[in-house]
Amino acid sequence: MLKYGDDRITELKFVSFEPRVERRNEHWVDVTLRFETAPETPIPDDLIELTALVVCTPQGIPVEIEPQDEGCDCEYQFTFAEKEQIKAYVRSEAVQEAIAKA
Repeated sequence: MLKYGDDRITELKFVSFEPRVERRNEHWVDVTLRFETAPETPIPDDLIELTALVVCTPQGIPVEIEPQDEGCDCEYQFTFAEKEQIKAYVRSEAVQEAIAKA
């Protein structure tokens, strides 16, 4: 994770995800992810409830991936590698089926 204004980078390794899929309108489907990280890559201490908001097309293509703390924008952003882990999960068969049904 990258914190705005900080030059330190940490790399979260996700070990499990819990998705919530909700159609926003005819153009966008929101996938909110709660997750567990590997013990060696803990979530930063100053975050209370970190989740990921993944905005997808109705066809299941991830367009935007944003970290949120307690459901709101926060001062962090995901690294490229973290986004790749999230995209791979969103592209999984189970999540793609949920997006199609939304």
